Amino acid sequence: MKKTVLVTGGSSGIGTSIVKLFAEKGFRVIFTYNSRKESAQKIVDQLQDYDVQMFHFSQGNLESQEALLAALPGRIDVLINNAAVGSATVKRLSDDKYEQDRKMFEINALGVLWLTEAIIPRMIENGGKIINISSVGGGIFHFPGFVLADGMSKAALTHMTRQLAAEHAHTKIDIFAVCPGATDTDMFQSSTLNKLSDDQRKKFVAELPKKRLIDPAEIALICEFLTQEHSAVMHGAVIDASLGLGGSPGMIKK
Repeated sequence: MKKTVLVTGGSSGIGTSIVKLFAEKGFRVIFTYNSRKESAQKIVDQLQDYDVQMFHFSQGNLESQEALLAALPGRIDVLINNAAVGSATVKRLSDDKYEQDRKMFEINALGVLWLTEAIIPRMIENGGKIINISSVGGGIFHFPGFVLADGMSKAALTHMTRQLAAEHAHTKIDIFAVCPGATDTDMFQSSTLNKLSDDQRKKFVAELPKKRLIDPAEIALICEFLTQEHSAVMHGAVIDASLGLGGSPGMIKK
């Protein structure tokens, strides 16, 4: 039987790479978008030979969540919580610092919690995999100068991963967190690279571990591995997928 994967935030960045890879691997892919409807439709059009559907979802909004849940099929085999806002992208939602902090937690932590709690009952009988896309900042280590609410919301996500893993130690559900580092996405471009000159950007990348950015497709491959049966031994793992940045935090400064 074809497995169904739900990917939040699939219209850009890591989410898009996950959608494409899982479609090619034979999954039924359902992905969500919030403000990027046109981009989401282009992805569906590009993958028209595969089983791919898109739905609007405003993560952290319970009314939007109820609408999504009503539209989903009964069984979800894999949930990939990818949707999030960063220190720059959250500014598109509000100019107020306190509202930005609230949105960070609402979208990056509470929204993930609520959706995961709603999906778990659909996995209990047949089992499933839950993969939370966190970040090296907050999820693995702390970086002075980074926005506190951003890192705190990602730390909350890794805590949720570990606690849910403990609660499901004897069920058929496996839970993981993947913590990327400097990844070549619109979010990282907005938060860090766009403010740099060409020379500064080259210097910044050259000082990163392995002297390069992470390709979103590399994170997608990790997620695909985690959906396989043999990943069960990693149940509860918080995976540092940062090219070593999590172990060498001094390499990146703001």
